[in-house]
Amino acid sequence: MQTIAHWLDGKPFAGTSEANAPVTNPATGVVTGHVTLANVADVRTVVDAAAAAFPAWRDASLAKRTQVLFKFRELLSARKEELAAIVTSEHGKVLADALGEVSRGLEIVEFACGIPHLLKGGYTENASTKVDIFSVRQPLGPIAIISPFNFPAMVPMWFFPVAIAAGNTVVLKPSEKDPSASLWIAELWAEAGLPDGVFNVVQGDKVAVDELLENPGIKAVSFVGSTPIAKYVYENGTKHGKRVQALGGAKNHMVVLPDADLDLAADAAVNAGFGSAGERCMAISALVAVGPIADDMVSRIAERAKTIKTGDGTRGTDMGPLVTEAHRDKVAAYVAAGESAGATVVLDGREVQADGAEDGFWLGPTILDNVTTEMSVYTDEIFGPVLSVVRVESYDEALALINGNPYGNGTALFTNDGGAARRFHNEVEVGMVGINVPIPVPMAYYSFGGWKNSLFVDSHAHGTDGVHFFTRTKAVTTRWLDPSHGGLNLGFPQNH
Repeated sequence: MQTIAHWLDGKPFAGTSEANAPVTNPATGVVTGHVTLANVADVRTVVDAAAAAFPAWRDASLAKRTQVLFKFRELLSARKEELAAIVTSEHGKVLADALGEVSRGLEIVEFACGIPHLLKGGYTENASTKVDIFSVRQPLGPIAIISPFNFPAMVPMWFFPVAIAAGNTVVLKPSEKDPSASLWIAELWAEAGLPDGVFNVVQGDKVAVDELLENPGIKAVSFVGSTPIAKYVYENGTKHGKRVQALGGAKNHMVVLPDADLDLAADAAVNAGFGSAGERCMAISALVAVGPIADDMVSRIAERAKTIKTGDGTRGTDMGPLVTEAHRDKVAAYVAAGESAGATVVLDGREVQADGAEDGFWLGPTILDNVTTEMSVYTDEIFGPVLSVVRVESYDEALALINGNPYGNGTALFTNDGGAARRFHNEVEVGMVGINVPIPVPMAYYSFGGWKNSLFVDSHAHGTDGVHFFTRTKAVTTRWLDPSHGGLNLGFPQNH
């Protein structure tokens, strides 16, 4: 039975708290370890270490910083299967999905390796007579990253590669449900040569979160989670003078027009609805069938979903368990509520026969048809393998449905009509849009984030938005006399 502790100054840190929480393998229901839950004193110790390491890392040359980033990238690329296996053992997603998560995180590391180009300032000569003005981008200081259970590797990598490359130090607070990936990453940073104190991990629950939001040593907070908690993090962090980006929940719609390739759309709906057991903030949870195609679409989706093999993610199955027993039961309760409210249960995941241990947290792919907008299966973010089919008569009705929803994270349109596609991406009030792409997660050099109640503050994750969030601009105005000085040095100039 392992004890999962914190990471401080380049090594494990036990802390002083005696509180802990169980860590469970969702495919077996077996408790595999206990994670330490930090008290306020432990959090302050870790934050102080990050603050102490900041001046030297801030002043390290860009050449030095990027050397460490490149080494980390090489190590992660060579050993990503190890990290994927850790993710599967504590989250439950199948190995292929976990490996995909790590690979997408690796893209942000690669993006951060090019940080020198993005940290360039501007220079204006003779803005006034013999007066020059230039700008620089400087790091903020210690950054807190509070990440969710559904992507224990990728979501932290949305933030810490850019933050570290820009010269900040980091305190990562992972989910207590699957905390081990954070320590594996910390060890990899140490192997890559990152100085002690630049990357730290504090395990914990709300006690740790609140201290990170209030501690004056933390200068900025990056958060991903449900909308109520995102709003709480944003309001409390900003109240304490911090720069905060808080990515919240979602209710992602996939609209299928009558002219779409229905086989392509059905494949996409199944992949995007049931991948990672629906525990994705970009999962398609509401399929909006326009016009006469609804019956055909439901039939095609059900036909495909019935072939999905649910089971232990290490056995070559298609879909794994949900992360905890309580979450599985909560999702199953939504299915029951939808059925009671009048939705048609086309495929019932509560009856799944899983390829795994009897005590695993199983719920198979579930399809609910004839869902209406007042049902809880539509209004709430279920975060499970439940696809709700909403029937509408026109494109305009579909658009109004999406724009009237309080969430605006991701959406997709399936069509072969270029005019309809252009109109959709122009008119829809959602931050990330896919055209014949069901999960429109941008590449690392773009930025990730939604609109409305899916994002609090305007700064999105990674890309140029991420660089701007983790730095601040300083403008310098100078005027000099014309001294002549110098010396001889015939050597080729080098970066140091």
